[in-house]
Amino acid sequence: MLGEDSGLEVVALGGRPGVETARWAQGRHVERILEALAGEEDRRARYVCELVCLEPAGHELRGTGTLEGSIADEPCGTAGFGFDPVFVPQGETQTVAELGDAWKVEHSHRARAAKALLPKLG
Repeated sequence: MLGEDSGLEVVALGGRPGVETARWAQGRHVERILEALAGEEDRRARYVCELVCLEPAGHELRGTGTLEGSIADEPCGTAGFGFDPVFVPQGETQTVAELGDAWKVEHSHRARAAKALLPKLG
């Protein structure tokens, strides 16, 4: 059995919304984060993903992935979902929604969590 949870941690919000991201955003991810950061200069954020695989014997195997970046002032791009139109990964100049799905497959927090979990599945 495999379980996954992801969230967004924002420095200016004291690490929130974190594990409460889905409830906090209420389906309005872009609008909520832009409202929450209005007037904030420090827009650093990171996506965090935790994958947990429960083996038949009950042993847990875990993989964690993060993607550091910042929140843009306005949405750009059409690919992806959630915060992708406003999340600019560290080292990039475009949002995840502009970088597209092929980029996410290689570099997203979920991809990194999967890469961390894979060797443990041995």
